[in-house]
Amino acid sequence: MSTSQPPPEGLPQPVLEDVPAAADGHPSPPEAQRPGPEGRPPVSLSPSRASDFMQCPLLYRFRVIDKLPEKPSEAATRGTLVHAVLERLFDAPAVERTPPRAKALIPGQWDRLLESRPELGELFAQDADGERLARWMTEAEQLVERWFSLEDPTRLEPAERELFVETELESGLRLRGVIDRVDVAPTGEVRIVDYKTGKAPRPEYSEGALFQMKFYALVVWRLKRVVPRRLQLVYLGSGEVLTYDPVVADLERVERKLLALWDAIMQATETGDWRPRPTKLCGWCDHQSVCPEFGGTPPPYPLPLVPRPSGER
Repeated sequence: MSTSQPPPEGLPQPVLEDVPAAADGHPSPPEAQRPGPEGRPPVSLSPSRASDFMQCPLLYRFRVIDKLPEKPSEAATRGTLVHAVLERLFDAPAVERTPPRAKALIPGQWDRLLESRPELGELFAQDADGERLARWMTEAEQLVERWFSLEDPTRLEPAERELFVETELESGLRLRGVIDRVDVAPTGEVRIVDYKTGKAPRPEYSEGALFQMKFYALVVWRLKRVVPRRLQLVYLGSGEVLTYDPVVADLERVERKLLALWDAIMQATETGDWRPRPTKLCGWCDHQSVCPEFGGTPPPYPLPLVPRPSGER
């Protein structure tokens, strides 16, 4: 679906630029930009934080309540770099959006990323001969080049790139996130696009992969009563595109799920009962040293405990 006109009236407008990335290489919503003091109760929910809680409530606590530092990873940082390149490529006229032009953006975007986040230089601090960095940059180039086999940027004029969206539900729950790209057809149909630098999941896991996209679709729908025509995940790691066309019933189910999830988060916040949920993903976690599943002790809980009355959910 190519685009050639501005978004329909009321489509959320961008309010952020150069947004720092989350652990998955995607830009994070504003609350993740500011480290701030620890011990603040959560006030909003983003797709990443919702996924954290579903994966492991204790991981959510470490990231949102305790704000424990995490080491940057090569994979997540490469994802951030590739996202930046694909965003900036659309600054060029359509005819100049070519693979060589995109790959030529990589060194400059890496320098820009280092300038905004100097800690990323630690990734290659021991790489005296630059071999690892060169290999890493080549992998980024391959991901960028693969994108051209999946989409044709010369036929696209995104309505928005790296668009911050936020809405408050009737319940008071605030949802927020950053959408990689919004396309709007001449007929007004909206497509939400997300780039993934990993591989596409197996079909039985596609629902989990679409959760983030349905989250974004819900926010857009609640903001302006526009149901996106299509949700599109572009997997650069495996060269696949996953699409889904949502309907109102889908978004209502996601809203109910998020409300139940938020209720569980609020209960854990008040009681301090953040239980670990061990899975194979634990091997990738930076917080094993303070996780009871690995013999660690979490830091003292920084929030006041407000136990719920017995019998209350």
